[in-house]
Amino acid sequence: MSLIVVGLNHHTVPVELLERVSVPSGKLSKALHDLSSREHLAEVVVLSTCNRTEVYARCTLFHPAVQDVREFLAEHSGTDPTEFDDHLYTYYDDSAVAHLFGVAAGVDSMIVGEGEILGQVRDAWSLAEAEHATGPLLSRVFRHAVEVGKRARTETEIGRHAVSISSAAVAMAQQRVSSLRRSSVLVLGAGEVGEGMAVALGAAGVADLVVANRTRTRAARLARRVGGRAIALDEIADALVRADVLLTCTGAGSVILQRDDIEAVVEAREGRPLLIIDVAVPRDVDPGAAQIHGVNLLDIDDLRRHADESREQRQHEVAQVRLIIAEELERQRVEHSAREVAPLISALRERAETVRTGELDRFRAKLDGLDPAARQVVEALTEGIVNKLLHEPTVQVKQAAGTARGELYADALTALFDLPDRARTSEAE
Repeated sequence: MSLIVVGLNHHTVPVELLERVSVPSGKLSKALHDLSSREHLAEVVVLSTCNRTEVYARCTLFHPAVQDVREFLAEHSGTDPTEFDDHLYTYYDDSAVAHLFGVAAGVDSMIVGEGEILGQVRDAWSLAEAEHATGPLLSRVFRHAVEVGKRARTETEIGRHAVSISSAAVAMAQQRVSSLRRSSVLVLGAGEVGEGMAVALGAAGVADLVVANRTRTRAARLARRVGGRAIALDEIADALVRADVLLTCTGAGSVILQRDDIEAVVEAREGRPLLIIDVAVPRDVDPGAAQIHGVNLLDIDDLRRHADESREQRQHEVAQVRLIIAEELERQRVEHSAREVAPLISALRERAETVRTGELDRFRAKLDGLDPAARQVVEALTEGIVNKLLHEPTVQVKQAAGTARGELYADALTALFDLPDRARTSEAE
């Protein structure tokens, strides 16, 4: 059985398609159960953020498993798979692990080095475990990925000067208004990104900071933290009439503010311009609002262009992180190879022990006359002979694990000692 990742991200598709295949947080549990029920997917983790939707899976057969994921994405999004086939990427085994390590380390993010993704990787893994959708292989790989992400941020400066999605959204706002300090800003959403935007706005000294969220208590808690005030969702329209900027990122899964809603707000603003930065995927604001006079609507694609401007500044750190990923991949391969040969070595020793004890039983009539001390000597002697005979083959198989030579040794031992094929099955199976 093998590890695969199948997905779409900000590198491969525009926001219109990415938001369609996105899996809202409220539907992740259902998605995990759906995927787990498919014939060729034995373990599953779904990572769906504003930048990517990816399915990591332990599969029984590669091509049928990819087809299972493809069908899930089409059914979940209501999209003809031909619309995203050319944009879908698939990685297998070592390449899948390398991709996950890069995601966790922040080098595959739209904002290189952003720290939010590491928490999202951890949360995706935790939810899969809670829903019993994952198992030993994916749990081991995701645990290692979290370690890689932490190491990248500890040993390099990849995240030292990098901006997060939330702080990048605030930076875009600062570029487009004369002064945030004299502005009224509404933040819609109090999740991880919404919280980050509110904190960044508070640090920027926004004059009037308002937080709205589906859960009023969470909005109130965040508002107190940043020196703002909280409102209910049904108060958004009134708040927008007074606001200069709207920053939004919720997990609603569909449009919250329709074009008609924004038009009604604009009519009451008496010609004052409104900047809207919507970094949610799927989008919170109807894209048609961009056509309204006086509204400047920016989305995740605009954030991508903003990110490209600062990417060059962190290329040296990216190279350093890539070296760490390479080291961790090699460690992962060695550990995986050791796990693969362990059942083979165990089966070999069990076979030898069966032969040893069988021979002792065959000569039991002659051995029964020995006193206990002599009997112990015979046991020790035969055990010693077996251990010495098996020592060198064991060492050689372990040292060659994961190489073509190791495969030859493993095949030879399996055939020569008539070991069961199951002895070479990984522990994940």
